[in-house]
Amino acid sequence: MIPVKRIEIVVDAPHSESITRLLGSHGLEGWTLLRGASGMGQRGRQHDDDITGVSSNHLIVTTCTPEKLALLLEDLRAMLARYGGMCLVSDAHWLRH
Repeated sequence: MIPVKRIEIVVDAPHSESITRLLGSHGLEGWTLLRGASGMGQRGRQHDDDITGVSSNHLIVTTCTPEKLALLLEDLRAMLARYGGMCLVSDAHWLRH
């Protein structure tokens, strides 16, 4: 198994494409996007019941090497400061097949 950093990002649906482009610009080609994340945060309760989906949240999950993490988080922090959202980083092990 390979040690990696697991990155989970929750962001408003309209901004998820900007986030995935940012990941790509840091060489992170693989990610998973889960639509309709709901929960409770600084802006109150978020529901996935909007007809247009504009107020929905997306959860983006990816991994990176520890070496790439600092530069990615610097750019990601600036983006989240502008758009809102949250990011969690944790240690993980990638089971390659």
